[in-house]
Amino acid sequence: MNRRKFCKQITAFSASAVLVTSQTGAIYINANSNKNVWDLLVYGGTPAGIMTAVAAARQGLRVLLVEPTKRVGGMLSNGISHTDFRTYEGLTGLYAEFCSRIIAYYENKYGKTDDWGKITMRGTHAEPHVNQLVLEQMLAQVGVQVEYFAELQSVKISKRSIRSVVCKVRNMQQTYSAHYFADATYEGDLLAMAGVAYRVGREAQSEFGETLAPLFANQQLQAYNFRLTMTQRPENRAPVPKPEQYRREDFVGILPLLYDGRIKRVFGLTADCIYKNQPYYNPLPNQKFDINDVSNGLVRMSLPGENIGWVEGNAQQRKAIFQRHLYYNVGLLWFLQHDEAVPAAIREEALSWGFCRDEFPEDRHLPDQLYVREARRMQGQYIFTQNDTNRAHGDARCIFHPDSIAIGDYGPNCHGTAHEGPLYGGKHIGEYYLHTPPYQIPYKVLLPKEVDNLVVPVACSSSQIGFCAIRYEPIWCALGHAAGLAVAQSLPNRQPLAHINVRQLQRTLHQQQAATIYVSDVLPTHEAFAAVQWIGSIGGLHRLCPPPPDNGEFHRGIYGKNIESQYFEAFPGHFFEPEKPLDRKLLDLWKPLLPLPAKAAWQELARQPERFTRAQAVLKLFTTVQ
Repeated sequence: MNRRKFCKQITAFSASAVLVTSQTGAIYINANSNKNVWDLLVYGGTPAGIMTAVAAARQGLRVLLVEPTKRVGGMLSNGISHTDFRTYEGLTGLYAEFCSRIIAYYENKYGKTDDWGKITMRGTHAEPHVNQLVLEQMLAQVGVQVEYFAELQSVKISKRSIRSVVCKVRNMQQTYSAHYFADATYEGDLLAMAGVAYRVGREAQSEFGETLAPLFANQQLQAYNFRLTMTQRPENRAPVPKPEQYRREDFVGILPLLYDGRIKRVFGLTADCIYKNQPYYNPLPNQKFDINDVSNGLVRMSLPGENIGWVEGNAQQRKAIFQRHLYYNVGLLWFLQHDEAVPAAIREEALSWGFCRDEFPEDRHLPDQLYVREARRMQGQYIFTQNDTNRAHGDARCIFHPDSIAIGDYGPNCHGTAHEGPLYGGKHIGEYYLHTPPYQIPYKVLLPKEVDNLVVPVACSSSQIGFCAIRYEPIWCALGHAAGLAVAQSLPNRQPLAHINVRQLQRTLHQQQAATIYVSDVLPTHEAFAAVQWIGSIGGLHRLCPPPPDNGEFHRGIYGKNIESQYFEAFPGHFFEPEKPLDRKLLDLWKPLLPLPAKAAWQELARQPERFTRAQAVLKLFTTVQ
């Protein structure tokens, strides 16, 4: 081909191409001339949906985020401010970036005279409206278009691919077409409408051998409640509104527990209170608290059984369930504040609390999303179960997943799936709180069996017990990060998401400071982070440490020293010791795991291992496979 002809072809191609440089330096050429077809459509503006969209957009994709409500952020914008995780070392990737942006927001607004990293617990504890603002900024900065008030109506599928979705947008029908789709809803609404297999309810113990599962399968669903944002600061305290159609008789059943002392206070942490105020020891910025259900309490905010119709319900049915929970969560508090039969000390304490005037001002200071802890669970290409949170034999670490794309460090946790006895003073059943080491989450939990261009980072493939380990916003954000990159990797060749090179996906995640295995002393800013993550991805960090001894505490030696509440220092037995001299034992562990290009480097290390630190050694090996 002569130079003139070559230049002519390049010019013609460039007329329909957009050249984008991603943050990782990779180049993606978008040759799609049809601007009505998006590269990726994300349904559900949850934190996972936002991270999916941001990760893909940073790789140069045209991304549309479709949100059924009026705000993005899911539960992080609707009351979850006391975030569930165990250790700071487990927070990486886009979620860690979000946390750093939270700290920067408070420093920019209030100055650096206060330690905002400490006040916000390193950016993990922020006010709902601040969470929402920061997430909106992340979307805007990479050009993600957001469509609000867009409720899914139908899905068009052809040849194992979703082609388009129809949404009702402010009473008008709107069709959106895309090459790839992500279902990031808490309910799994898109996957269900696309004909993807899913489950609702609990599996029997016999199905997956899960010790926490019931003997017999049932349709019970983990209970829901609201996450209320409240304060005792008078200048920002809005009164609790009296619910419409309030009936005193709905709440008088609590009085005997107040009279006999089984309930000692309204707000607290233990079973003798009603509303869990979090963080109990250090309030959120501006003296706010995230109000939640009291685990194993005598009186609960959550209502197991009342949410059964939510999953398959239409908009009207979900609205009725929403209103039932709102009436109970708010009405009980109004009763405790104002009913003269309530002991004076209890009334006085209750009245010292109110909703925050600067949160949800358009909705009587109440969130507009119910805390949907669990709904549909996709039954995809890999089903994550309780067994995936178990230790590997003779190891401090959980079982090894070579295709891991995210980590979690919060064990299976369920607030109950049914209730026995009276509403006040009875007991939730199906409630469990299991303590586990950090675990890996394999790529295939994101993928359905039936559709090639759909990724599911929230209602991902899992058993009920497995889902109760994954179901936390930092973990969902990590899954969203991986989901967005997987789509970006698939798009140039329009290949099924199951066909991508997972090693390449892992490399991109590591470059973007996202962990696929938990390492307590080589954090994302460490020069050897990507190298250590790589050696972990081929099994080189397993069998380094035996299980820690049982120290007799409630977490049986699994956790490090308690910081406060549910937060701990780094997990023991999950370190790399990067400055420790290399030894023959470690080299022998790595030798059979290494790919062929690294063999020569291994031989060089083996000649004089004492000359190298562990970090130097793994960096040397890592460079041979890049």
